[in-house]
Amino acid sequence: MKMKLAAAVAACAVTLAPLPAAASGEVNIYSYRQEFLLKPLLDAFTKDTGIETNVVFAKNGLAERLEREGRNSPADVVMTVDISRISELVDRDLTAAVDNETLEANIPENLRHPEGKWFALTTRGRMIFTSLDRVEEGEITTYEELADPKWEGRICTRSGKHPYNIALISSMIAHHGAEQAEEWLEGVKNNLARKPQGGDRDQIRAVAEGVCDVAIGNSYYYGVMLQDEEQRPIAEQVRIVFPNAEGRGTHINISGIALTQSAPNRDNAIKLMEYLSSDEAQQIYAEANNEFPANPDVSPTGIVAEWGELNADTLSLQTIAENANEAVRMVDRVDYDNL
Repeated sequence: MKMKLAAAVAACAVTLAPLPAAASGEVNIYSYRQEFLLKPLLDAFTKDTGIETNVVFAKNGLAERLEREGRNSPADVVMTVDISRISELVDRDLTAAVDNETLEANIPENLRHPEGKWFALTTRGRMIFTSLDRVEEGEITTYEELADPKWEGRICTRSGKHPYNIALISSMIAHHGAEQAEEWLEGVKNNLARKPQGGDRDQIRAVAEGVCDVAIGNSYYYGVMLQDEEQRPIAEQVRIVFPNAEGRGTHINISGIALTQSAPNRDNAIKLMEYLSSDEAQQIYAEANNEFPANPDVSPTGIVAEWGELNADTLSLQTIAENANEAVRMVDRVDYDNL
């Protein structure tokens, strides 16, 4: 093992000759987020530290892969989107606790695991989108109002079972209790214009096409549409609303990172985690993905900044994760996906 490690280090020394003398080693990343979205960030990390990054991307199944590989897994960290996916890693005991002053200083308490088993990198709001023509500005401002009978036949959403909606329902359970949250969910179902279907961008498109007047979707999808020449005319027909901005704040979800139990390059992995929480990296990552920085010292830029200030719900994402199973059962009880 020592001979192999020495050979690997020697190879890196040759490859990284133009970089600073202190630079060496690598870090292996399993990612649910596509590599091209991470590339600007990882390139900057390598430039700053000389540590090479290797990325394995998968849409699904990374938890199962880590379990199969066990102690021999080459993965140092897992980068993921949505609190449910990162919580799955914790529940399967695939992540290691990190006690690190830099990470704790940069990432707020509600955006990290209580024992350091995951840390948020960016946040995205679960927004309400309304028709510019058929809904007046300020006519709907909270998630609770989605259940108001005035919106009967006027709301579009994706499946209630999708993790993004499960997280939102979980937050409603945390704020209102299970009984009231279920009444709310049934009210939202009664107001649906069609059977839940498609993705978040499909909901925005449905509002633009007049299928419905109000929709729920993640903020970064709206940003993606505005930056796409073909989709921009569609996105420009809707208004983005920050729900509960004057109250408890808008429900947010995260992209995050976790150190694996097996991490063969633990020190380098923690350096990557620290870097990703830094001002420089937060700016790059958030702007590249139309998201909000998790580090509160970093302001959003570009198109995201144009939407206005995000007053985010400070509810712990760990609490949302703990309510997820009840939220799934709730979706089944109200038969949300069947009209």
